[in-house]
Amino acid sequence: MIVGKGKPVEEVVAMVEGYDRILVVGCNSCVAVCMAGGEKEVAVLASALRLAFRAKGREVQVEEAMTERQCEWEFVETVREKVERAQAVVSIACGVGPQTMARKFLDKPIYPGINTSFMGQPEEIGVWSEQCGGCGDCVLDEYGAVCPIARCAKRMLNGPCGGSQDGKCEVGNDTDCGWQLIYDRLKALGQLDRLERNVGPKDWSTDRDKGPRKIVREDVRV
Repeated sequence: MIVGKGKPVEEVVAMVEGYDRILVVGCNSCVAVCMAGGEKEVAVLASALRLAFRAKGREVQVEEAMTERQCEWEFVETVREKVERAQAVVSIACGVGPQTMARKFLDKPIYPGINTSFMGQPEEIGVWSEQCGGCGDCVLDEYGAVCPIARCAKRMLNGPCGGSQDGKCEVGNDTDCGWQLIYDRLKALGQLDRLERNVGPKDWSTDRDKGPRKIVREDVRV
């Protein structure tokens, strides 16, 4: 899932300063699961904006809306009426959401209310960890289903580095060494021999070196 965290209210207030009618739009998908952009978070941000402007001596109308998935045209279309009433829109979806809204509603200023962080896994309530870097060339089969791109701070394909100690990474914060995780996993599988080969440089052409990526599936296009 895509994991994000709400921007500070003060930052959002600064974005929409000067508008009298604001719409806060959330998303029922990933950001709802990570409790950053669901219905509750929309209500909290909308209330915070009203109070913040009231403290400035202004009564600002802040409306609320939800989409099923803010990254898809048909779901964004469902909030058109509210968008058209607003002077500005605050999207609390992942970074794709406000960009989709901006492409759909060309005459409306769209502002982000979330800092999109990573693709990750919920470890426990209120805790998410990065699991995938979206490199476009998955190598999980070679590393016991532990990603060296996302889990190793140096994105090393041949490791560990000299900074690993007691299973922890030198970056600190009790960060597990990605290569310790890889070793432990391959040992449990009886596949430690995989570590005896030297892996060549990764082909990063599937990552970001050529700009924004696009996937076209001709077999499912209409």
